[in-house]
Amino acid sequence: MASENSLRILRPMRKHATGERTILMMTELETKLALLRQTMTEHGLGGIRLRGMDWFAWATGGGSSAVLLTTDVGIAEIWVTADQAWVLTDSIEAGRLAEEELGPELSLWAGAWAHPAEREAFVAAHRGPGPVASDRPGRDEISLPEALVQARSRLLPDEQERYRALGRDAAEAATDVLRRARPEWSGLQLAGAAAEALWTRGIHPALTLVGDERRLPRFRHATPSRERLGARAMLVLCARRHGLFANLTRFVYFRAPTTAERDLARDVAAVESAALSASKPGASLEDIYDVMVEQYRRLGHPGAEALHHQGGACGYLARDAVARPGLRIRFQDGDAAAWNPSLPGAKIEDTFLVTSRGVELLTLDSRWPTFTLDGRQRPDLLQVT
Repeated sequence: MASENSLRILRPMRKHATGERTILMMTELETKLALLRQTMTEHGLGGIRLRGMDWFAWATGGGSSAVLLTTDVGIAEIWVTADQAWVLTDSIEAGRLAEEELGPELSLWAGAWAHPAEREAFVAAHRGPGPVASDRPGRDEISLPEALVQARSRLLPDEQERYRALGRDAAEAATDVLRRARPEWSGLQLAGAAAEALWTRGIHPALTLVGDERRLPRFRHATPSRERLGARAMLVLCARRHGLFANLTRFVYFRAPTTAERDLARDVAAVESAALSASKPGASLEDIYDVMVEQYRRLGHPGAEALHHQGGACGYLARDAVARPGLRIRFQDGDAAAWNPSLPGAKIEDTFLVTSRGVELLTLDSRWPTFTLDGRQRPDLLQVT
């Protein structure tokens, strides 16, 4: 997502000789370090500390600092100065991180787990003049410049490829689980099966919602329960791998959908379609929110937007920014989005890349039934008998 003062990505080049030609190459890490150092120069910073699991994954090209999944800060951080970049961790984690999560480009520093002051002393000894900025500032630190925060959402080609693979795998996991689901399953069983399907694909089940027949029309965020699914169910996944989030919603029916249910499914798809048509580089989240509000009104559901958020930008968070009035953050070519229109008992959600050529659907499984709306494949209601 771009702010009014977005940063240019500086691209340091590496020369590789191939016969008589010299090819200028750059790595993802070099690009990101250049961006961080450009930020330091422009804002007079003495260093940048990236503590969150989202920023760690971004800065390492998809490495994971996660151990405990219910926190947003992992077991390592990134420390960047004008001429060095380190992963900072403790002696418990250093060996595994070096072997499984990090490339050779980053230096690894490990301190004794029982003496966290050692890490702070190391940072103090290697900082430059000026304040230290962080995504989660500690004492005497400042927040990251907004332009850097917005620049992170512009996904590089390697990130886009990782996202495509994640989207396919997450969609396939949802298909596998819902095709074998049964009405006598509890919501907890469905959530557990979905989590297993994601874990076996190397994906963190960051969020798993299950709406059963009774609770589905009542709660937009239906957490899994012991109730039986009954005649229909909704499964919502936020699936994380390499730090990126694939968000999707799917419905399974153990009977034929009623006309009213199909009408509601059609209407949420029409609201999403309006948002997708408006999702172009340069469009703001406020602009797209307004489009969705108007589409709800045209379809006979005025004010429906107030009962659930409508989605927004995503990438290294399930939602980097949720669309709302007054939010002037703008999409860039290579950002990601997941819209989330809903009505009682109906919802639609997938993850897309926003490009100058149009939106690209990432969470697609060819086995899932679809329909075409405004030239796009959209997920239909799966009937299992």
